[in-house]
Amino acid sequence: MLPGPRAVRLLPLLLCLLLAGCGAPATAPDPAGREIRRAVADWSRQPPDALAALPLTRWTYEVTSVRRDGPRALVRADLSYRLAGYDTDPAGSGRELALAREDGAWRVRADRPAPGAPAQLWDQGEVTVVRGAHGLVLGGGGQPPRTLEAVAAGTDRAVGAASAAWPRPWAGRVVVLVPASLERMAELLGGEPDAYRGLGAVTTGRAGAGPGPADRVVINPQGYAELSERGRQIVLTHEVTHVATRAATSATTPLWLSEGFADWAAYRGSDITPERAAPALGRAVRRGELPGSLPDEGAFAFGTDPEAAARAYEGAWLACRLIAARWGEDALVRLYEETGRRPLPDALGRTLSTDPAALTAAWREALREELR
Repeated sequence: MLPGPRAVRLLPLLLCLLLAGCGAPATAPDPAGREIRRAVADWSRQPPDALAALPLTRWTYEVTSVRRDGPRALVRADLSYRLAGYDTDPAGSGRELALAREDGAWRVRADRPAPGAPAQLWDQGEVTVVRGAHGLVLGGGGQPPRTLEAVAAGTDRAVGAASAAWPRPWAGRVVVLVPASLERMAELLGGEPDAYRGLGAVTTGRAGAGPGPADRVVINPQGYAELSERGRQIVLTHEVTHVATRAATSATTPLWLSEGFADWAAYRGSDITPERAAPALGRAVRRGELPGSLPDEGAFAFGTDPEAAARAYEGAWLACRLIAARWGEDALVRLYEETGRRPLPDALGRTLSTDPAALTAAWREALREELR
């Protein structure tokens, strides 16, 4: 703002368990603690039925604490897992496991998100898997296969568009989550539903170079369903572009450039005009409210004034559109790369031979001309 697809069956699971030293000090061995951790290891070899269709190649629990109260125990653990063919770096999740001692043995009775940790899709019920040429679509809550197949086809197109706009190496594969509702989406993201209301999708994953993060595009089924077919494709391409550019994105990348580039990739090659694609900003410009500066970080925050957020996204897109038109598409890509390594003024000087003030002035003039 995460060729014909087909449903896939269970792939072999390679399950393992890493046990961290926790519980009593080495000088005071805790046999019960060892039994509890062993029970977690035994249980992990039989994953929940909801995981049956996931192409897992890694499933690891690292126990971080054990709290025992008579015949009951609570275990905190860090789950690490990888989806075959899609994750170059494992995804993670904080988990809490409840165990009970029954018939002389400890057994896991519940596995849930740790307090404060987001839910996983399988916490919400059985997961349906549809695979496209470049996307793995995971549906929750009984999403119909035809919906997931349409998302997979759109994801394939989005990967092609993102790769054309970002001609740099990246995995070229994406995992898309389609939960059952807006509320379920919020559970996956660890936020409140109102923060995502009206959005078509968002992307997770950490920014920066190094091992590729396990990005997920998470669709808001409510907002996504309200979009036209073209609107859905724009949303998917925008989010997939975030995945493609992730390794080049850092804390020094301005949010207007990150969001604007994703929209530029989504609109690139289309016949859409600024008047049609930037209605909120157009209304402001025609009222005489020409923005004085490029959108700041806070303008893009979830849950803010929808009209203000729309103006921020539209302005960011028009800034990237201006750069591509005046300095060239390759210059825009190089600017994105440079801002991931150094502050914007230095990056602008190296790539466009300009500075923030001159770029802002050119952008404001373009807004006057195109949105009057």
